[in-house]
Amino acid sequence: MSFDDTQTDRYEAYAETYDSLNRKQHAQRTRRKRKPRQEVLRRQVTRHLAAHESAGDAVAEVAEADALEQGFVTSYHPGHFEQGWLLQSLQSFYQEGVITDVLALVRGGKEANVYCCAADPDHTGETLLAAKVYRPRMLRHLRNDSLYRERRQVLTAEGRAVKGNEHRILRALGKKTAYGQEVAQTSWLMYEYTTLQTLHAAGAAVPRPVAVNEQTILMGYVGDRQEAAPTLNQIRLEKDEAEPLFREVLRNVELMLRHGMVHGDLSAYNLLYWDGRLTLIDFPQVIDPGTNASACAILARDLRRVCEYFARQGVAADPAAIADDLWRRYAEPPAHVRAADAYHEPDEE
Repeated sequence: MSFDDTQTDRYEAYAETYDSLNRKQHAQRTRRKRKPRQEVLRRQVTRHLAAHESAGDAVAEVAEADALEQGFVTSYHPGHFEQGWLLQSLQSFYQEGVITDVLALVRGGKEANVYCCAADPDHTGETLLAAKVYRPRMLRHLRNDSLYRERRQVLTAEGRAVKGNEHRILRALGKKTAYGQEVAQTSWLMYEYTTLQTLHAAGAAVPRPVAVNEQTILMGYVGDRQEAAPTLNQIRLEKDEAEPLFREVLRNVELMLRHGMVHGDLSAYNLLYWDGRLTLIDFPQVIDPGTNASACAILARDLRRVCEYFARQGVAADPAAIADDLWRRYAEPPAHVRAADAYHEPDEE
């Protein structure tokens, strides 16, 4: 799709529709710094289209037009609904010169897609980066994430925790308004990014975090231009590498616990394999074992899933014993419960 005269006429038509609204709000606008008329107009059109057309069309048409105006054209050819939110989500990185192209879709998911992007090595030191692009809220298939959000602080787009006196944000979250849902989605994404920052600095086997915006995380890419690293569930390990790789997973689980974290969704599906090495991925659901009452059970579930894969590769291990040992050494259970007898196994997702 291109931003042609038809698209321009459409914006102009909607501009007339909203002229009366603009005049009514004129007095209020003059008391604060006005945004460029084109930006105001685009936001109004986006709301109108979202209300009167399919969500996919609204996102695709408006966002794609904005990105194409900036000259952002990619080697990868996304589908119609995908193109608009993909270009919009990556546009800021393109304008800053961090990435120069989108080469391929690496992995599709219910919440986000991962893309291989060409990068400017002068900006990042890399020639390839992975972009994890979260879907627009209206197009996402959200998991039941209340288990992971329990007593977890809300993070802003800057990665800081929302304070108790930020009443507007807290009211929006409590009422689950559109703004509140956007805040919750941003917090979900920022937990992944800040976790990557902490773990990478600590020496964990995770992608290097490079940049973030409200829809996307840019991180180190695992693989090459011809092939992205497969997930471990797709690999049959050699006998002499299964045991060392199993120990490497346990090293990372232990390192996370030392930093007050449990992955929350660890399995062979969230471990990348490349050149004989493993990389842990997908951290938005990370939890604090000191505040989440289900943390011990979630840790045990993570380890059980990992051990089930490595058992098929010839590595015998007792996941319950490993989880119990790690929990006793590193985790701080909530004061009002005993880790040995008060936790229950959460339902499989």
